[in-house]
Amino acid sequence: MSRFRPSGVWGFILRRLLLGIVVLILVSILVFLATQALPGDPARAILGREATPASLAALRRQLHLDQPVIEQYWTWVTGLLHGNLGRSLAAQEPVSTLLSPKLVNSAVLVAIAAVLSIPVSIAIGAWAALKREKAFDTTSSNLLLVLAALPEFVVGLVLVILFATTVFHVLPAISTVPPGSRPWNNWVALVLPTITLVIAVAPYVARIMRASMIEVLESDYVEMARLKGLPERTVLIRHALPNALGPVFQVIALNLAYLAGGIIFIEFVFNYSGIGGAIQEAVVNHDLPVVQALAMLIAAVYVILNLLADVATLLVTPRLRTRL
Repeated sequence: MSRFRPSGVWGFILRRLLLGIVVLILVSILVFLATQALPGDPARAILGREATPASLAALRRQLHLDQPVIEQYWTWVTGLLHGNLGRSLAAQEPVSTLLSPKLVNSAVLVAIAAVLSIPVSIAIGAWAALKREKAFDTTSSNLLLVLAALPEFVVGLVLVILFATTVFHVLPAISTVPPGSRPWNNWVALVLPTITLVIAVAPYVARIMRASMIEVLESDYVEMARLKGLPERTVLIRHALPNALGPVFQVIALNLAYLAGGIIFIEFVFNYSGIGGAIQEAVVNHDLPVVQALAMLIAAVYVILNLLADVATLLVTPRLRTRL
């Protein structure tokens, strides 16, 4: 194995971090311009149709809507850098206060799904590769292909029919989180949405893990390790598995980033109070600060997960480290 060179790794991380910052800047510009292009007048949406021109003008000054677009963008983005997400136009409270409980609810759901799906899918994919073209490999590959083809809301509805209606009726059909409560206060209500998210993520990760593991097992360096007389377990754990995990980390990051946005559909199916409902309410109410904050949050999740995936891939793949 080649010598580990920290300077090369840290240089790679710095470059990826700078690229992520550039991406977020570009996204912030697009988000701001897109929300500015939405039809309707936020001031009139707040005050109603009976508002007088004087009151509309005063509210527009308060919301900085009378400023040029560039000044509005600069005010907004500098507020983001200082942790100020703005003030909700509909709820008339800070966006951070409004979104905090919903973000916690969604984060808990995604975290549980990730903790369950990632190890299981990696294990299934690796075992299927070791048992290539045998009963387990054939059965799991066909099943994973079917599950990957099903949309999340279809999976959620099927689970509700099977486990929350007249078939078994052992779990609640909706996963409500009352105001002031937290998801972990009612674990049973999280079962169905969590299983739905696991099914949405696991098939893709398991299939990529199987393909990557098969490629690594057929590589020259694994064959060389076997010819040296190393135990099969050592060959698999020290040589095959780390190199097979590289592409898998990229798929895991993409799927978890997808969950940050795709969870909206799951929350709608199970009536779960999270960012999905917040986005819907914000768009309907023309609540621009909330829409902008959620869009930037999802973009930041994408950038951070991809950065972590690149670093993890680098750390577990010796061949990549030698090229830095």
